[in-house]
Amino acid sequence: MTSQPTTAKAGSSPGSHGEPGGGLQAGLKDRHLSMIAIGGVIGAGLFVGSSSGIATAGPGILLSYALVGTLVVLVMRMLGEMSAANPTSGSFSAHADRALGRWAGFSIGWLYWFFWVVVLAVEATAGAVILEGWIPAVPQWAWALIVMVVLTATNLVSVGSYGEFEFWFAGIKVVAIAAFIVIGALAVLGLLPGVQAPQAGVSNLTDHGGFLPNGPGAILLGVLLVVFSFMGSEIVTLAAGETANPRQAVTKATNSVIWRIAVFYLGSIFVVVTLLPWNDKSIADKGSYVAALDSLGIAHAGQIMNFIVLTSVLSCLNSGLYTASRMAFSLGERGDAPAAFARTTARGVPMAAILASVVFGFVAVFFNYAYPDSVFLFLVNSSGAVALFVWLVICFSQLRLRKVIEREQPDRLVVRMWLYPYLTWATIALIVFVLGYMLTDTQHGNRDILLLSLLVAAVVVGISLVKEKVLGARPERSASHTER
Repeated sequence: MTSQPTTAKAGSSPGSHGEPGGGLQAGLKDRHLSMIAIGGVIGAGLFVGSSSGIATAGPGILLSYALVGTLVVLVMRMLGEMSAANPTSGSFSAHADRALGRWAGFSIGWLYWFFWVVVLAVEATAGAVILEGWIPAVPQWAWALIVMVVLTATNLVSVGSYGEFEFWFAGIKVVAIAAFIVIGALAVLGLLPGVQAPQAGVSNLTDHGGFLPNGPGAILLGVLLVVFSFMGSEIVTLAAGETANPRQAVTKATNSVIWRIAVFYLGSIFVVVTLLPWNDKSIADKGSYVAALDSLGIAHAGQIMNFIVLTSVLSCLNSGLYTASRMAFSLGERGDAPAAFARTTARGVPMAAILASVVFGFVAVFFNYAYPDSVFLFLVNSSGAVALFVWLVICFSQLRLRKVIEREQPDRLVVRMWLYPYLTWATIALIVFVLGYMLTDTQHGNRDILLLSLLVAAVVVGISLVKEKVLGARPERSASHTER
C-alpha cells in the first residue's frame, strides 16, 4: 500500500508521501478497520460490568442495553454523516470546531484525550491484576509497566502495527462472544450435546419476580450502569482517516453498527439472563459470563473468561493509546496543542503525541497505586461523564453541519441521519435526560461523577475561551495539507 499523509482538518485528504512531519499515513487495511469497527463496541466493561446491571434491573437490563444501544446507533449515524462527508483524524472534535466554534473543538478534544489517558491507567491495572494471578512472581506494578511499554512500542512503530495488533485482539473478542452466544442458545434450547442446564430457559425472563422485578425505574438506573461500556464506538471514525478510502470505511462502519450492538450486547446479555435466574448468587460473585459458563459445566470457565477479559483490556489499551494520540495530533494540527504533537516520523507516526499520552498514563498508574482513594479516584470520576458530553457535542455539530454540507457539498452526503432534524433533537433530549438522571443517583456515585466531570469540563472550556481571546486566530496550516 502506498503511504499517504493525512491531515486533521475537516475536509482534508491524503496527499503524496512526504518527509518526516508530512502527516499521518494510510497504513490501515480494510480488514484492520473492519475489526476495529466490530471490536470497538466490545469493551472490557461488557464482561466485568454487566453483573451489576443485571442485579439492579433483572431481566429488564435488556431494555437498558437496548435503550443505550439505540442512543449509540443514532449518535454514530450523525457522526458517520459528518465523517463520511469530511474524513479527518480529529473526527467529532474537528467537526465541533467547524460547526460550533474553536472553543468546542478545543474543549471536547482535550476532554476526550483526558478520558482515554485515564482509561490507560485503569486498563493497565486491570490487566496487571490478571497477569499477576497467573504469574505471581512478577509484581502487579511490573506487569502494568510491561503492558504499557509493549503497546507503546507497538503504536510507535507504525499505524499498521497498531492495526495488526487490534485485528487479533478484536478478533479474539468477537470469536469468544459469538461462541458464547451459540453455545448458550443451544443450551437454552436443550440442544447442546452432553450438557445439562436445569436452570436454563426462557422462563427466567419472567420468573423470579417478573421481567422487571425492581420496577420500571430500574431500567433507567441500568442505563447509568451500562452506558459507559459503549464508549469506543467512535474510534473507527478516527482510524478511518488513516485508510486508503476513508469515506467508504466510515460509511461501511456506520451502516453496520446496528447489527454489531444487537448481536454482541443484546445477544450475549440475553443468553446470560436465560441461562441463569437474574438473582442467582453466582452472577454477583463470579461475574455474569463466568457464572453462565459455570452453569453449563464448562471446565476452567473462570480462566477462560480471564483470558478473554485480558484480551479486551489489551485491546482497550491499544486503542486508547492510539485514540488519545490521534486526538492530540489533531489538536496540534489546529493549533490547540503544542506544535510538536502534529509532527510525524517517516512512518507517519505522531511520536510526541503518543509519548505525551503514555506519560500521563504512567503518571495515572502511579496515582492508582499510591493514592487510589483520592487522586486516582478524582481522575476516574472526573472523566466518567465525558462519553455523554462527546455524544451531545456530536448531536449539536450535526445539526449545524448538515445544512452546511447540503449547501456546499451535497454530493458528500453518502450517509444521512434519519428523520433529520427531529431524531437529532430527540437524541439530544435523551442524553440530557440521562445526565439529569445521573444527578439523582447517589447510590452508585453517578451524581459525584457528573459533578466532577462538569467541573473539569468547565475548566477546559474556560481555558479555551481565555486562549482564544489572548492568542486570537490560530496559525495558518502548512502548505503540505491540501483541500479536496
